[in-house]
Amino acid sequence: MNDLMAQIGPRIRLPGVAYQTEERLAHYAGLGVLTQETLASAFRDVARRHAARIAVSEPGRLTDYATLDALSDRAAAAFLGLGLQPMERVVFQIVNSLELIVCFFGCLKAGLIPICTLTAHRRHEIAYLGRHAQARAHIVHGDDAKFDMVGFAREMRAEIPSMAHTIVVRGQAPSGEAGFTDLAALLDGMSPEAARARLAEVTLDPYQVALFQLSGGTSGVPKIIPRFNNEYLYSIRTVIARQGLDAEIVAFTPNPMLHNAPMLCYFGGAFFVGGEVMISPGLDAPTIGPLLAARRPNWLAIPIPVLLRLKEAGWLDRIDFSHVRGGFVPAAARQYSALLGGVPMFPLFGMTEGILSCCCATDPATAIDGTVGQPLSPHDEVVVVEPGTQTPVPDGVEGELLVRGPCTIRGYYDAADRNLEAFTPDGFYRSGDLMKFVVIEGRRFLVFCGRLKDVVSRGGEKINCQEVEDVAIRHPAIGAIAIVPMPDKVYDERACAFVIPAVGAEPVTVASLGAFLESQGVAKFKWPERVEIVDEFPMTSSGKLSKPMLRETIRKIIERRS
Repeated sequence: MNDLMAQIGPRIRLPGVAYQTEERLAHYAGLGVLTQETLASAFRDVARRHAARIAVSEPGRLTDYATLDALSDRAAAAFLGLGLQPMERVVFQIVNSLELIVCFFGCLKAGLIPICTLTAHRRHEIAYLGRHAQARAHIVHGDDAKFDMVGFAREMRAEIPSMAHTIVVRGQAPSGEAGFTDLAALLDGMSPEAARARLAEVTLDPYQVALFQLSGGTSGVPKIIPRFNNEYLYSIRTVIARQGLDAEIVAFTPNPMLHNAPMLCYFGGAFFVGGEVMISPGLDAPTIGPLLAARRPNWLAIPIPVLLRLKEAGWLDRIDFSHVRGGFVPAAARQYSALLGGVPMFPLFGMTEGILSCCCATDPATAIDGTVGQPLSPHDEVVVVEPGTQTPVPDGVEGELLVRGPCTIRGYYDAADRNLEAFTPDGFYRSGDLMKFVVIEGRRFLVFCGRLKDVVSRGGEKINCQEVEDVAIRHPAIGAIAIVPMPDKVYDERACAFVIPAVGAEPVTVASLGAFLESQGVAKFKWPERVEIVDEFPMTSSGKLSKPMLRETIRKIIERRS
């Protein structure tokens, strides 16, 4: 593979992608932040230096770096052999697995751009994202007992005009059906020597888009977030440096691997130092428990619901976690730590649009307990302002977080109108998050205070309320609907729907609303888990629906009934 050398800025500018200005790219390159490396070249270098070390562990299967490097070479060359071209987009819908990693690095090596969707996404999300990004291929797993992912991919081919190829992993593609192939056949048909020769013809650009991540969304379906080779690599390295990760790291999280946080903080954090990534094929205690005991991961992010299942099954009492260095949590670090026998856990705040902020072992206990730490990059420009302005507020005062820096995007993909709202004229991203700075032992730490954005954060999954409302309002029994977050001890938040029934209609229930959203192709994790039937919505003095009042209403209802 040939990487571009000594060039500042992208060789080709993809339509719809907002790149950093040449001036800012040159500034960051001068600081040594943006290098002439791509994710593919950096991984190849790590794989060469740690060839015999275990890269991926799954039940009954250990894969070393040399093997992973060779498999992803063969996948990359095979994808190009199908006729795919560098910078074309590929929808990923694969469960956490070695195959996902092989395909992901294969795309990076081929210059293809993964679209990091979820296996839980359905027609509503995939059809839109595939059309919007003009996706050329769809990679799915074929062994899902609960959902026919291959059949779903067939439906998406009819919905997405640009879709030419469906690649099936962990299963066989439909025999004789044009455009369908399986990964195993592709790999079998590509020798390591032929793969290396084919990839030698590919020129990769450090300043080019590496992958399309997805936003939680503030309106409509998720927005596409372009992340670039050398800036994403820099983000991963800031995590490695802050937490002192090295080749002895065994990282584990059951969260979707192509989510931004797992990719930067676990999957990427391990792979780019020569560590091990442990993968569990399921979320149940009988699956995860034995793996924790056997592989002894020492860098963890296990969601509270999974930890509670492990606790109930007795696994947390049977496993010695004293070897664990720590891990990241979205909040309640003390609660996570207690469940793991006192393992140090560190709060993490991050946006797929860019900034990461966290605590580490050397931070004061008061910071770990009550803040989300400090930005990982010293080159992040972080200000807290009066919402809707660019007027800074003093430390200790709550305001909206604005960010600009080497890893913060300059715009969503092909979303000019949204970009006008989300970015200031001088390139700061308006996060929609309410934050404040506090000073602890002479150092400034960020405290998360809430959101301006209309989202529910269910166990870390962001649910855009308007997106679900726009679909739910089609239900014939719903006259009006407003979805807000409600507090939850396990998931932090769940979605509650306040519904004004249509005239003469029977009120909807959680079950009937869920069935309707399923029929409309909305991912299940977005369905409201509580319905409150009301005659009217509370209004602001200007005559607008007040969601803060609805949030307060459901909070009080839950408190009274608990």
